[in-house]
Amino acid sequence: MPLNVTQKLIKEHLVSGEMISGTEIGLRIDQTLTQDATGTMVMLELEAMGLDYAKTEASAQYVDHNLIQVDSKNPDDHLFLQSATRRFGLYYSRPGNGVSHPVHMQRLAKPGKTLLGSDSHTCANGCMGMLAMGAGGIDVAMAIAGEPFYVKMPKVWGVKLTGELPEWVSAKDVIFELLKRHDVKGGVGRVIEYYGPGLKNLSAMDRHVIANMGAELGATGTVFPSDEEVKRFLNDQDREKDWMELKADRGATYDLEEEINLSELEPLIAKPSSPGNVVPVKEIAGEPIYQSYVGSSANPGYRDFAIAAEIVKGKQIADGISFDINPTSRQMLTDLVNEGHIANLLQAGARLHQAGCNGCIGMGQAPATGRNSLRTTPRNFPGRSGTKEDSVFLCSPETAAASALTGVITDPRTLKMDYPKIRKPKKPTIDMNLLDAPLDPEQARQVELYKGPNIASIPEMDELPDQLELPVLLKMGDNISTDEILAGGARVLPFRSNLPEISKFTFEIVDESYYERSMAVRGQGGHAIIGGFNYGQGSSREHAALAPRFLGLRAALVKDFARIHWQNLVNFGILPLTFVDEDDYAKLNQGDVLELTDLRNKIQQGNEFSISIKGKNQSIAVQHALSGRQVEMMLKGGLINWVRERQNASKS
Repeated sequence: MPLNVTQKLIKEHLVSGEMISGTEIGLRIDQTLTQDATGTMVMLELEAMGLDYAKTEASAQYVDHNLIQVDSKNPDDHLFLQSATRRFGLYYSRPGNGVSHPVHMQRLAKPGKTLLGSDSHTCANGCMGMLAMGAGGIDVAMAIAGEPFYVKMPKVWGVKLTGELPEWVSAKDVIFELLKRHDVKGGVGRVIEYYGPGLKNLSAMDRHVIANMGAELGATGTVFPSDEEVKRFLNDQDREKDWMELKADRGATYDLEEEINLSELEPLIAKPSSPGNVVPVKEIAGEPIYQSYVGSSANPGYRDFAIAAEIVKGKQIADGISFDINPTSRQMLTDLVNEGHIANLLQAGARLHQAGCNGCIGMGQAPATGRNSLRTTPRNFPGRSGTKEDSVFLCSPETAAASALTGVITDPRTLKMDYPKIRKPKKPTIDMNLLDAPLDPEQARQVELYKGPNIASIPEMDELPDQLELPVLLKMGDNISTDEILAGGARVLPFRSNLPEISKFTFEIVDESYYERSMAVRGQGGHAIIGGFNYGQGSSREHAALAPRFLGLRAALVKDFARIHWQNLVNFGILPLTFVDEDDYAKLNQGDVLELTDLRNKIQQGNEFSISIKGKNQSIAVQHALSGRQVEMMLKGGLINWVRERQNASKS
C-alpha cells in the first residue's frame, strides 16, 4: 500500500500497537531535546531512575529559556544541567548558543528519524523530514533511558501547497491561514503533512516556521518531506552525509485533505489573546503599538531577521517604539553581523538581545501595561509576555518591521518601497564552540552531579485511593493554557527545579487564591478542578501537572484535553476525566464536592462511570481515555512509581 511520509516514519519506528487511528502505539525514539525550563526535572528523573548512559542516538540539553541571571538560581541550575549531561551522555548547548529548535535543526536533526522533546514546539524539526513531537519531561526521560514513547495513533492531515507566496507575505502567513480556518483545536489527534508543488518555493527555515506553530493547532506533529531543499540546507551546515530522501509514495492518501494556494495569501495577524484569533492585517491597520519584536523559534531563520533589517535600513523607527531583536542562534547572529544586517537594525533604533527565547517565554522584553505588542513569537496567551494584562498580537517579520517604522499596526504592502530581495551568505557560519559533545561512557561515570541550593527532589506520590471526596476548587472555561495553569517568566521559572516553591504560582493568573485554598484542603484527600474545551493547551511543561498534584489535585474533569497536558496528568497520577454529556458542565459549580467511589475497580472495568455531587442528589457520567498500561500507572500513583516497581521486580 502506498504510504505518506508520516506513515513511513511511524511504520519504521513502531514497536507496539497497530497503526489504527486513536489506538495507543509505542514508538522507538532516536533523538531527544530538552530545554532548561523543563530539563532540570528530566535530569532529576534520570537520576531517580538510576540511568547509566543515554540509550538514544543523540540527546541534547539546551539552555535557552532561563538566561537572565539576577541571582544564583539560574546559573546554579546551568551548572547542574552541564554536570548531568556529562554524566548521562548528552550534548550540552550552553547559554547564549541559541534557541533549542533552530540549533537542533542546524546541528543534529536528521531526516527519517524520530525526535521527542520536552518542549511543545519540538514539532518544528518536522521540517527536516522527521517525526518530531513535544511531550512531558518524564516521557522524554523514559525515551533517553531507551523506553518507547506511547501516543495515540494520529490521523494524517494532508495539506497540499500550490502556487507561490506573493511579495510581503511569508511562511508565518501560511500557518496563520490554517489557524484562521481551524483555530487552536484544529490539529488535535492529527499529524499535519505538507506536500505539493508549492513546497519548492519554501526554504527549510520557512518550513520550520510553519512546522513550529503546528503546536498552536494542537497537532501531534508536523511533517515535511526530505527533498532537495533539505539536502541543500544540510550541505550548508556541512552535514550532507546526514541527508536521505523521504517522500510520500506515488498514490499515497491522507485521512483528511486540504489545499492552500500560496498565491492567494495576504499578510495575517493573530489578535489577543489566542494564536487562533487570526484576521487580515489590513482589518486592524492603524492601531497604535508600543513594541515590535522579531525573533523566537517561530521565526528563527536568517531571512526573518534580514528582511526586517532591509525594511528599516536607512530609516528610523517611530518615536516611543521598542523594536526588540531576539537572535535565535549564534551561527545566525554571526552571519547577520557579517552581512551588515545587525548594523542596519541598530542604526534604525532596534534593541539587540542575546540569542535565546527571552521575551517569548516572558523572560524580559515585557510590554508596558495597556499597550499593544507585536511579536513574531508562536503564542500570545494571557500573561505569557510577563505583563499580566498584556495585549499581544502575533505577526510576520514583515508586519513587525513595517509597524515599527510607522508606530501603528501596518500592512507591509502599504510601505512605499520595493520588497527587499534577501541573499543568503555564500557560506553560512558553522559554530560548535558552545555545543559540548557527550563524554564517552567511561568518562561519564566519573562525573558527579552538581546541585545548587535551589534543587529539590520530587516528592513521593501516593497510589490512587479507592474512595475520594474532592471539593471543586476551580471552575474554568475553554482554552485554558499551561501558561495560565503555571506561568513562565522571570518570577516563576527560576524555581523550575524546586517544586514546593514553584507550586506557589499555580493558577495565579486564573485565581490568586487557589494556592492558599488548595493548601487548606491538601491533607484532606485532595481536590478537583472543572474545565471546558482544550484544557491545557500550549506548553509541554510538566510543572503544570506536577505543581497542582503537589497541592493535592487528584482529578481534572473537563470537556476535552490538549494532548500533551493530558499525558502529563496521567504521568503524575491526576485522573483526567471528560464529560459524557457536555451539558453536565453546567451542573457543577466551584465549591461542589465530587464523590468518587469504588474508583480503582471502575477505571479498570471500563472507560465510563458515574460520580455523585455531594448533597445535591445528582450524578454525572464521566469517561477516561486511558490505555491498559496507563490504568496501571494511575493505580500506582503515576509513571515514576510504575517504573520504580518494574525496576524492583526485575532486580528481584
